[in-house]
Amino acid sequence: MDAVLGDKAVNDAVRLGRRLANLTIVWNSLEGVLSVGAGILAGSIALVGFGVDSVIEVSSGAIILWRLASGEHRERLALRLVGASFLALAAYVAFDAGKSLWFREPPSASYLGIAIAALSLVVMPVLARAKRKVAAQLSSGAMHADSRQTDLCAYLSAILLGGLILNAVFGWWWADPVAACLMVPIIAKEGIDALRGETCDDCH
Repeated sequence: MDAVLGDKAVNDAVRLGRRLANLTIVWNSLEGVLSVGAGILAGSIALVGFGVDSVIEVSSGAIILWRLASGEHRERLALRLVGASFLALAAYVAFDAGKSLWFREPPSASYLGIAIAALSLVVMPVLARAKRKVAAQLSSGAMHADSRQTDLCAYLSAILLGGLILNAVFGWWWADPVAACLMVPIIAKEGIDALRGETCDDCH
């Protein structure tokens, strides 16, 4: 509960949470545009899918801003909205990866995509840790769920990076969609946990 902290500490945590949510929105907007553009140019389903994940991250950041502005009474609805975005991402990744495997769609090498994925792999874990700290201060399950979505963005960055490198170096076009399929149950579980309100075991 926000009441467990002093007013100043709560206000400081809320301000930091807003800054982190704004950073998420700006970063992922740029990442999404670049990834989708690079994916279209290279014919890479994985890159386009990664760009869509970035769009979902933008929506998650906007939901967190709304929760912070609305107060704790909006916590449950914010948590459900974040959970729904997880499930939307899981459905998209499953469809995207399955389509790529079924039609045997080998993408061209994308060095811009490799750079985007590598940079995201550095930035996302740092951002996720900062979000979890604020979530613990505010006992916010919604922000904790958002931090898990940022973690997933880092995992997908690693998968994307591995797939793009294997395709560029060895021509293993199937590496990325296979790895993406393995991520789907993890993403879906996070979504279900968020909808059930089971995402914040360490927030108290």
